[in-house]
Amino acid sequence: MPSAANPVIVQSDRSVLLEVHNPLYEEARDTLAIFAELEKSPEYIHTYRITPLSLWNAASSGVSVADVLNGLENYSKFPLPDSVRTEIQQLMGRYGLVKLVREGDKLLLAAKDPVILLEIIRHKEVKLLLAFDEPARSADLPDLGITQAEINPEARGQLKQLLMKLSYPVEDLAGYSEGNPLPMAWRTENPKGESFALRSYQQGAVATFHQQGSVRGGSGVLVLPCGAGKTVIGMGVMMELQCETLILTTNNSAVKQWLRELRDKTTLEASQMGEYTGEKKEICPVTVATYQILTHRTQAGGGFDHFGLFNEKNWGLIIYDEVHLLPAPVFRATAELQAKRRLGLTATLVREDGKEDEVFTLIGPKKMDVPWKVLESQGWIATAECMEWRISMSKDRRMDYALAEEKGKFRLAAENPRKLNKVSELMERHRDDLVLVIGQYVRQLEMLARELDAPLITGKTPQRERERLYEEFRSGRLHCLVVSKVANFAIDLPDANVAVQVSGTFGSRQEEAQRLGRILRPKQGEGKAYFYSLVSKDTKEQEFAMHRQLFLTEQGYAYKIMIEEDFEP
Repeated sequence: MPSAANPVIVQSDRSVLLEVHNPLYEEARDTLAIFAELEKSPEYIHTYRITPLSLWNAASSGVSVADVLNGLENYSKFPLPDSVRTEIQQLMGRYGLVKLVREGDKLLLAAKDPVILLEIIRHKEVKLLLAFDEPARSADLPDLGITQAEINPEARGQLKQLLMKLSYPVEDLAGYSEGNPLPMAWRTENPKGESFALRSYQQGAVATFHQQGSVRGGSGVLVLPCGAGKTVIGMGVMMELQCETLILTTNNSAVKQWLRELRDKTTLEASQMGEYTGEKKEICPVTVATYQILTHRTQAGGGFDHFGLFNEKNWGLIIYDEVHLLPAPVFRATAELQAKRRLGLTATLVREDGKEDEVFTLIGPKKMDVPWKVLESQGWIATAECMEWRISMSKDRRMDYALAEEKGKFRLAAENPRKLNKVSELMERHRDDLVLVIGQYVRQLEMLARELDAPLITGKTPQRERERLYEEFRSGRLHCLVVSKVANFAIDLPDANVAVQVSGTFGSRQEEAQRLGRILRPKQGEGKAYFYSLVSKDTKEQEFAMHRQLFLTEQGYAYKIMIEEDFEP
């Protein structure tokens, strides 16, 4: 019940304020994360917003209106505004008002309320997607008792996108094609003689997605921290479905990691697994491809050369690794693949382009979201200490910054030469650790690599050389790697326990999460990881850093702010 001692204030515009230093802060934060989105996270008051998409994602996971209202009331200082209560009821009530179902070969849009269905099918864009003939479509007096309308099967994705914009999120119960069968099983022992079994939360993720083969399972997104084993969860879904699978991921290193894990943990033969990248074009019962190759075209404005891969085999499952990075052309292709089972895997559903609704409609709703701190408390990922060092700039550089055009200010701050001293100091502090120095700008990274006498990996580093350096780092022969943004995603460096971020992509929350994730695999000994972010003090970079940290703040990570004392010149 509302109480002055509670940490939450709910406002009539559906924004929610949360007091950080309240004893109930953590409980309230975890509750809000189920149905609200974090917008700001300064030191004392965090701001959340309850949005239609956040409520529909909650509804699709079985969260009820009562759950949301009770969660707010239990932590609120004041009674909920009546307008907020009403909007939550109405918005959540819209999820599932219309459903896609199948009768024989027919794809049907169904609604219990014929007025709602009538409103939808008379919309000018929806009319174009209906399967019945033109006279019925243009009839002046349609049957007011209809509760179903036939849809062109190939328009399934397009209809879901359109109805999302009309605030009628569809519950898709039309089922999926089975795809070509592919028997597979877990190895009882891998080639090294080690046994393997899914952890309890991984088993839960697979079961939540599959839902025992019911029409409510088979498409959706699983959100788990980096280092939580999303690859083996994907393989667990493959085990349930026993079908030919197309796996899409971010880069060549991630492709090789998937293939390495499949060889290590499953009974699939080498001939049943293929790599489809810029280096190789193998099409096998299990094919792992990059988003980059799928979006390649020989000339600007031309067609995509490799989109045929989607139809090369009768895939029963398509896995979208790092689904928050899905390129727009792959979204468009996915709209046509609604009869395939689709699994999205990610550490954060935050998209900097704001297309979370596209993920919801075309891949599927969020099926599971495991808080990072929960897995940390259970020992499945490392305990992380996050620290932001604010570094002053020299007098000359401050003058350059003051005179620079707006678009040049960020880079001047990001490449602050004084960051090098702090990196050297941190390297000395962590001389016995495995350290990743991560940045955005190659010129800055080249200088750091020279000063630290460490190898540099950028987008231009040949794949074979990357794999050699990663292997040396994994084996402990190398203690430091300097890496560009190629290291943001799907790189298997389980023993890395220190990351020093010297520059990043403006205010990218997803990048911050991915970079912390590089060091969260469980560790030996104290099991602690250290994440340092270096930003130039009193600059745009410092402003962007606050936004970058939003997602991790929501997950329970607090940044300790350290300020490097000014010195001249």
